[in-house]
Amino acid sequence: MTLSPAGSRRYATVLGLLLVAVLLSARFGGIPGLDVPLQRLEMLAYDLRMQAHLPGERGEGHSPTSVVIVDIDEASLRREGHWPWPRQRIAALVDALAEADAAVVVFDVLFAEPERNPAALVTPHLGDDPPSAALRERLEAVAPALDGDRLLARALRERDVVLGYVFNPVDAAASGVLPDPLPLHEPDAVQRLALAPMAGYSAPLPGLGQAAAAAGFFSFLPDADGVVRRVPLLARHDDRLYGSLAVEAVRRYLLLDQVRLEADPIAGVDHIERVWLDDTLGVPTDGEGRMLVPYRGGYGSFPYLPAWEVLAGEADPDALADAIVLIGTTAPGLFDLRATPVAPVFPGVEVHANLIAAMLDNRFLVEPPWARGANLVIALLVGVPLAFWLPRVSAPALFMSTLVAAGALILGTGWLWSTRGLVLDLAAPMLLIALLGALNLGWGFFFEARTKRRLKRMFGQYVPPELVEEMSERPGDFGFAGEQRELSVLFSDIRGFTTLSETLGADELKQLLNRYFTPMTRIIFEHRGTIDKYVGDMVMAFWGAPVRDPNHAVHAIEAALAMLAGTEALKREFVRLGLPEISIGIGINSGMMNVGDMGSEYRRAYTVLGDAVNLASRLEGTTKYYGVGLVVGERTRELAGEQFVWRELDLVRVKGKERPVHVYEPVCRRDEAGPGLLDELRHHDAALAAFRARRWEEAAERFAALRSEHPDCGLYVLYLERLAGLRADTLAPDWDGSWTRTEK
Repeated sequence: MTLSPAGSRRYATVLGLLLVAVLLSARFGGIPGLDVPLQRLEMLAYDLRMQAHLPGERGEGHSPTSVVIVDIDEASLRREGHWPWPRQRIAALVDALAEADAAVVVFDVLFAEPERNPAALVTPHLGDDPPSAALRERLEAVAPALDGDRLLARALRERDVVLGYVFNPVDAAASGVLPDPLPLHEPDAVQRLALAPMAGYSAPLPGLGQAAAAAGFFSFLPDADGVVRRVPLLARHDDRLYGSLAVEAVRRYLLLDQVRLEADPIAGVDHIERVWLDDTLGVPTDGEGRMLVPYRGGYGSFPYLPAWEVLAGEADPDALADAIVLIGTTAPGLFDLRATPVAPVFPGVEVHANLIAAMLDNRFLVEPPWARGANLVIALLVGVPLAFWLPRVSAPALFMSTLVAAGALILGTGWLWSTRGLVLDLAAPMLLIALLGALNLGWGFFFEARTKRRLKRMFGQYVPPELVEEMSERPGDFGFAGEQRELSVLFSDIRGFTTLSETLGADELKQLLNRYFTPMTRIIFEHRGTIDKYVGDMVMAFWGAPVRDPNHAVHAIEAALAMLAGTEALKREFVRLGLPEISIGIGINSGMMNVGDMGSEYRRAYTVLGDAVNLASRLEGTTKYYGVGLVVGERTRELAGEQFVWRELDLVRVKGKERPVHVYEPVCRRDEAGPGLLDELRHHDAALAAFRARRWEEAAERFAALRSEHPDCGLYVLYLERLAGLRADTLAPDWDGSWTRTEK
C-alpha cells in the first residue's frame, strides 16, 4: 500500500487516537493486565511528587502547636528492658509527661492484654503451712499496689490521654472495649456511607479504656504496593462510626464535641468528601474516609525524645509543654516501621504525627471524588490535540512539542499540588505524551524510510543519486502524480544512426551504444537532469522535475555543451577501438509541460508531454540543417539570459507549429568567449538583421564576408543559398524573414 504524506498523517492520527482510547480505557475502564501497571506507575509518580514538594520540618505555614514523639527506641529498651514494659513504667511515663505539661498524650501502642500481678504469680506456689499462709496474706495485702493495670488506669484518669486500638476487616474476634462512637451530627447516615464494615477489633482493657479520655484506631491500610500514602480517618463497625488515632488526638486537643460528614451521594451510596471536626476544620477524604498523608519530610521531621530520658527526668520540659505527645516506637523488633513515599522505612508513629500536624495546620492533600473525571478530562486535553498535531510537524518540532506538553503538565499539576493541595494524575498523561511522541517519531521514521525506498525505486533510474538523496530529505514533496510545470527538455540523436546500424553487427552496435549512453547519462546526471527514456540512439532528458530547479534552462544547456564535448572525446576512443566515428545533434526547449507517471496498467513511465516537448524534438532535427550541434528555443534563450554567448540561427516554422519561433545556438559560456568570437557574432547579427529587412545586397555581402573568414560554419553558406533563392521569388508583403521547415 502506497501512502501519500497526507494519508500518512491521517493514518498516524488514527493510531494516536486509538492509543489515547486504549490508555484511557486501561486507566479508567480497568482493562485486565493494563490497569495494575498503570496504577503502580501513578503511585510512583505520586511518590516522586511528594518528595519534590516536601515543605520541611519547619516550613512556612506550620502551626505553632508542637507535635513531639516520645520514642521507645533501642536505647530505651536497653535501659528499661525488653518490651512490653511493666505497666507501672508506662504509668510513670504518663506521670512524667503530665508533670511536663504535655497537652495531649497519644499512645500508638495497644494495651489489649492484662498484665499479671507479681503477687498473683507467687500465691499459687505457696503451701498451707503457717509461714506460707502469712506470706499469702501479706501478698494479698500488697497486691493492689502491684497491679500494673490499676496503676496505669490511675495515671490515665483525669488526663488528656488517647489510647490506640485496631480494627480487623476480616476476623470477627473482639477483645477489649471500644470507645464511644463519634458524636455525629447525623448518626443515621452511617448506613449509607461508602465504608466497608469492620468485622472485629482489638481494643484496650476495659479498665484502661474507661480511664482514658479517648481512644482512636491506628490501623493502616497500605496501597497495593505496600506503601502508606493514605490513612483511614473513619471506621465503620456495627453501623457506628469511630475515629482514628489522629482524629481523636485533634478532637481532644481542640476540645471538639461534634463531627459532621460532608458526603456526595453516588448510586445510593454516600462518598465522604470531607470530615468536619468543627465549623472551620474540614478534613478532605477520598470518598472512603481516607486522608492522603501530607508528609512534612523524611524520618525525623518531628522532634524525637527517647522514652528513657523522659522516665529519667532528663528530657527538656520546654519541648513537651503544651505539645501533643505521641508515644510510639522506632525499634525494628517492635514491627512498627512502614514503607512511605518519603522513605522505605518510616516509623508508623510519625505517620500519625504528620496527620495530626496537617489537621492543625489546615494543610491537606486533596483527591476529591471528582478527581477521576478531572483526570480523564486532562488526559483527553493532552492526548487528543497531540494525536492531531504531532503527525503534522517535523521531528524537531515533534520533540519540542512533547517536551512542552510534558513540561506544561508537570508545572500545572505541580502548581495545583503546592498551592491547592490538589492531587491529579501525572503518570497516565505523561505516559500518553511519551507514547504519542514515540509513536509519531517511529511512524515518521518508518514512513520516511519507506518513502525514501519508494523514491529510490521510483526515481533511481531517472535522476542522479544526489537528487534522490535530496528528494529523500523532503519525501512528501515528491510523487508520481501528474502536474503542469515549466521545464526544459532535451533531445539528443546520433547523426546517421540508420546507416551506422546497417554497417555494424548487433554486438558491435550494442557495444557502441553502451559506450555512448553511459557517459552521456553521467553528464546529464552531473547537471541535475532527469532521464526520460532511451529510444534507439535517442536520449530524452528534462530538468525541473521531480526536483524543482529554477535554473533548469541553464543546467540543460550546460549538459548539452558537455555532451557535445564528451562526444568529441568518444570519437577518438571509437577510432582506437575500431568503431565508427559519431556525431550528435541536440535540441532543447523550455515551456509549460505535463509531467508525471503516465502509461497503461501494463507499463508506465515518469515522462513529460506537451507542445514544448514536441518543439524540442523538432529543434533536435534542425541541428543538421543548420550545421550546428545544439539548437535551443526562444524560451530557453530567455530563461538562460546572458550567461551564454548566443548565435541566433533562424526564425523558423517547424512542422506542426503555425507560429514561427526564434531558434538559437548557445556557442559557449560568456566567460569563455574570446574577442574574435564576439566580433563574429556581432557581424552575424548585422547580416541577419539585413536579411530580415530585405536588404539583400547588404545581407549577401555580410554573409559572404563571414563565410570567407569562417569557412567551416555551414550556417553562412545556408543563408547565401537562401538569399539567392529569395531574389528570384516574389515575397508576400507581410514576410517576416521566417523559414518553413517541412521535415521533422
